Amino acid sequence: MVGVPRSVFSSRPRLLRAAVACAVLLGLAAYVAAHLLTGGGGPPRCVARAEGGDVLLDPEQAVNAATIEAVAAARGLPERAVTIALATALQESGLRNITHGDRDSLGLFQQRPSQGWGTARQIQDPVYAAGKFYDHLVKVPGYSRLPLTVAAQRVQYSGFPQAYAKHETEAVVLTATLTGRSAAAFSCPGPPDDGKAGDPGRVQAALEREFGAEARSRLNVTGQGGGKHAGSSREVLVPVADASARGGRTERGWELAYWAVAHSDELRIERVSYGKHVWSARNSGDGWRTSDKSSGSDIRLGLTR
Repeated sequence: MVGVPRSVFSSRPRLLRAAVACAVLLGLAAYVAAHLLTGGGGPPRCVARAEGGDVLLDPEQAVNAATIEAVAAARGLPERAVTIALATALQESGLRNITHGDRDSLGLFQQRPSQGWGTARQIQDPVYAAGKFYDHLVKVPGYSRLPLTVAAQRVQYSGFPQAYAKHETEAVVLTATLTGRSAAAFSCPGPPDDGKAGDPGRVQAALEREFGAEARSRLNVTGQGGGKHAGSSREVLVPVADASARGGRTERGWELAYWAVAHSDELRIERVSYGKHVWSARNSGDGWRTSDKSSGSDIRLGLTR
C-alpha cells in the first residue's frame, strides 16, 4: 500500500480554519459598514451634505441639530455661533436630549440646575437649552473669532475642553447645510406609514416657537376635496422672507425647508416643496428631486392624513 504524504491531510484543517477566519472577518467588516450607515440596523440615517463632506445623523439627532440652528436664526446670530453650539452638543450629549450625566447635568448641553441653568424640566426642552447656551455665548467677547474650543469652554467650563475640537468638522458641515447655504443637501427618512395624521396647528406652533414670528405660517385652504378630510387642511404654507440676518431669500428658504425635513418624523410631514425641488418621505432615499411645478413664494409642507 502506497502511503499518502501526511502533509496533505495535516494541511487541510489549517486551510479550513483560515477560510473560516476570512469569512468571519468579511462578515464582521460588512456588519461594521452596515452599522455605520444605518445606525446598527435601525432606520436609515439623515444625511447632511456640504463641501466639507457628509454627516450622518439619526432622526433624533437631526431634530435637535435643526432646533439649535433655528434658535440661532431667530436671534440673528452668525453661522459661527451655530457651529460652536453644534460641536458642543455633539461632545456633551451626542446631540441627544439625555436625562442623565455628570452629577446633575441634563439635556443637549449637559446644563446643571444646581448651577443656575434652569429647572430640570426647562433644561430638557431643546429650545430653552439652546437659548441658554447662546445667552452665555454672546457674552464672551469676540467669541466668533476665538478657536472653537476656547469659545465653548468659556460657556461650559468642561474638564476636557479640547474634546470639542474633534467635532468641529462635523459641526461646520451641519451648519453649512442647516443654514441653507447648501441647496438640496439634507434628507431624512420621514414619518412611518402608520396611519397617524399630522396636525397643522402643531407644525405652525413649532415653527413659530423655534424661528419666531417671522416664520408665521398659514394653512392651504384650497383643494380640500371630499370625504373625511373635507374642510380641513393638511398642507401648511411657510412664507420665505426676502432676506435673513445671514443671507438672501434662497438661503432662508432652504433653512426652513431643512428644518421641516429634520422634524418630518416628529411632526408627520410627508412632503416638502421649495421652488422646483421636492422632498418626499416615500422617496427620501433619493433626496430632493426636481419638479416641473414650483411651490411659488412659499414652502409647502404636506402632512400625513
